[in-house]
Amino acid sequence: MSTTRIRDLLGLAAFAAIATWLLVRAFYGSLPPIPLFAGASLYPVAAIEVGVAFMIRSRVRGHQLGQGPRQLHPITAARAVALAKASALVGAATSGVWLGLLLYLLPQRSTVQAASDDTVGTVVGLVAGVALVAAALWLEHCCKAPDEPPDEPAV
Repeated sequence: MSTTRIRDLLGLAAFAAIATWLLVRAFYGSLPPIPLFAGASLYPVAAIEVGVAFMIRSRVRGHQLGQGPRQLHPITAARAVALAKASALVGAATSGVWLGLLLYLLPQRSTVQAASDDTVGTVVGLVAGVALVAAALWLEHCCKAPDEPPDEPAV
């Protein structure tokens, strides 16, 4: 399994941002107000992933891999990598959605009061999505075996 590529995440975020901007442009008047903590649900997930990443990193660095007590089972590491990959995709898509909404709201802030009110909640959601992507990439990085060769080809 290869590592998650940043360009894939950026492509997904860009696609989500463009699609959201187009939809919001057409339907913003019928959307409900965005609460301050609308996107904050991703913060606990990112925090948990960072905690798991530090736990896995300490076990990998200490060569505590195996099936014994106080050891990291290889299946657990594989599940953590799967969680990291999925979370990175969710974070990128969510960030794109919040970015698309923000790109619509920023020019409207001076003329539409609702756009001004929705901006803060949108920024909270955008930062949460970026935090989830960062936590997921860190978790994926921490799951690499110490003797695993780097992904970059030797020049």
